[in-house]
Amino acid sequence: MPAAALAAPVSGREVLGIWLRHLCALLFPLNALVFLLTGPHSGWWPLAFVLPLAVAHYWDTHGGVELRQPRAELPALRFDALLLLLAALQVLNVTLLARYWSIQGFWTWDSLVGILVIGANSGYSGIVVAHELIHRKPKWARLLGRLLMCTVVYEHFYTEHLRGHHARVGTAEDPATARYGETFMHFYIRTVPAQFRSAWRLETQRLGDVNMRAWDPRQLRNRVVHGLVFEWGIAWVILATCGGAALAIFLLQALFASRALEVVNYFEHWGLLRQGARIQPVDSWDTTSWFTYYGLTGLTRHADHHAHASRPYQQLRIWAESPKLPRGYIGLFPLVLGRNKKFQKLMTEELKRCKLGPFLEESSVEA
Repeated sequence: MPAAALAAPVSGREVLGIWLRHLCALLFPLNALVFLLTGPHSGWWPLAFVLPLAVAHYWDTHGGVELRQPRAELPALRFDALLLLLAALQVLNVTLLARYWSIQGFWTWDSLVGILVIGANSGYSGIVVAHELIHRKPKWARLLGRLLMCTVVYEHFYTEHLRGHHARVGTAEDPATARYGETFMHFYIRTVPAQFRSAWRLETQRLGDVNMRAWDPRQLRNRVVHGLVFEWGIAWVILATCGGAALAIFLLQALFASRALEVVNYFEHWGLLRQGARIQPVDSWDTTSWFTYYGLTGLTRHADHHAHASRPYQQLRIWAESPKLPRGYIGLFPLVLGRNKKFQKLMTEELKRCKLGPFLEESSVEA
């Protein structure tokens, strides 16, 4: 069980200190914004904008841990305002992207670095904020989250994540749960189409006929269809107003961002097997990385998120019994993508220590 959120009265100074730490979440969107406002860049200058990404990786692997539980009395206003600022920056950056590549050629250093910088922002900030918003109860928050998912051409995530993943996590029926021993490439090829099919099926089931044809009039109320129309409408507007280079960069940054999302999906539940109908803290991987917690608006306290999906990011707690990732989220990307065997080795060692996943039966026999 996690320690309870600290219930003592919290001072304004303490609230400010906690909020200021969460401003780390501005690193990626501000880096992208400065890149877009200062270009076109000549020579090797574009590479200067890769430096903040390297700093984030170093900070995530060497920056210490955050083990404190949240304060129970934290007022929500400042933390919600930060979410809205991050959402606005995501929309602004995608808009500036289109304008930027209407005057900038495609085959340049700027294009290569732009895909990395803007894609990292869309993946590490845009999607993370969208994830937080789609879990909120107000309708406007969910709509804003869906809009942000449209900026990475992945709006079906709204349907599949809320009604599919959260219900089936840790089971063979969940396409977003990586199996024990599964490489990232195998997971990626399997999960992307499977999640879309699942979202489509969830919507047709909601509309009354899981086998309805694509041209059935009821499909006009299909939320996945709404997302497809809106996100590809954005793509068409970019092509019509800013040209082919802008459209190519928009789609490539969206691919980068959605791939980053699936990297996170990959390690958040890798190798875990749910044992009962009720989701437990041991069905998700956590990390105690200081930078990932503050830089990704609490996403890393994933066990508590699955237990209390609508709990705001600043109130998520640490569960002692959840398995712990070997690094923070940003620090895991090179391992997952470049050294997957080492990633699996480290994860397997933790599963053995916690007697989870394929080692759960062994612990039962020993008992």
